[in-house]
Amino acid sequence: MPACRGSISALLLFDIAEELDLEEVRRLLGSAAPVRSPEFRQPAPVYVRYAQPPVAEPTDSFHLATGEAVDARLRYFDYGVVSLEIELHFHCEWPELIALSHRWIEAGEVEQRGLEIAHRHVNRIKSAVKKPYAEWLDEAYYVVHLHEVRDGAGVLLTGPELLARNGGDLAQILRGETQALSEGEQKEILSSSLSYFPADALLVGWLAAVVYDTPHAAAPILDLLEYANTQLLEYRRYDEILSGVLKHAYSELDRRGGVWASWRLAREAKQMNRLRLEVIELTERTDNAIKFLSDMFYARAYRLAAAKVGANDYRNLVDQKLKTAGELYHFMVSEFREARSFLLELTIVIILIIELIPILKVK
Repeated sequence: MPACRGSISALLLFDIAEELDLEEVRRLLGSAAPVRSPEFRQPAPVYVRYAQPPVAEPTDSFHLATGEAVDARLRYFDYGVVSLEIELHFHCEWPELIALSHRWIEAGEVEQRGLEIAHRHVNRIKSAVKKPYAEWLDEAYYVVHLHEVRDGAGVLLTGPELLARNGGDLAQILRGETQALSEGEQKEILSSSLSYFPADALLVGWLAAVVYDTPHAAAPILDLLEYANTQLLEYRRYDEILSGVLKHAYSELDRRGGVWASWRLAREAKQMNRLRLEVIELTERTDNAIKFLSDMFYARAYRLAAAKVGANDYRNLVDQKLKTAGELYHFMVSEFREARSFLLELTIVIILIIELIPILKVK
């Protein structure tokens, strides 16, 4: 009996627009009204839910160049991200799974096919796309979902047993490597693990994750991994926007034009502040897209995923650039006010001189 049974998924995410009208997406696709998602382990009040649940669209299965038959589904998020999941089921030994992970991560075929599928389906919902971007940003993340793992005697392994016995294999899978990793690298990778029950385990890396659980129980973890990567994508976009705004602002400050240039600075400051406020609004909307109310395990799982994929790093960059943009705005406004005060004072002096000339002539 093969040791591993489960599936490998490629999460291919595309930031296509500032916003998607999900009601219009549902109308165009003929989708049913959304239900609460994700579902959770305990029959308790809602722990975590999307403020606006994404719209899911199943797509036709297709074959890769290797002949593997894969399933696919799309999800549309209101903040302009389209997520395509491509999934392949397996029942194999560890060496085969390591080779499969390496091929999916390194070959690039899955990502190329995914981009073609995303473009084709987005063209069907054009009327729901608000403020589309000229260039899409994309992210790829891989999830190996182990439904069950057995030892040589056919005994089902628990989560801790899986990490202890097959930690080296899991480390290779997360890195997409075919050669064994060093002990130090394995230790670093395995330190990013969580468990809720003795039977399950979650191992998160920057490029891939391993989820060991039943399909039903693993569903919310897969959703959280997807959401963390959509946040990474959004913060990358905001970082790009703010970099352009700051570059333009610095170039305007470097231009020389005397007192009258301050009026140009005022106009540029107003535009920059408008963009800054738009980015703040967008980041708040992204942050609030999913609500963590009381379930500490899923909150911890999300924080681990966000840290590992780099969402937190980009968020810090965005926050720093927002701060810099705010400081630049106040500086540019201050320059304008000083120039305006100077001109007002100069105007008053000129008026006084004009009024004094007749008096001086009389004398």
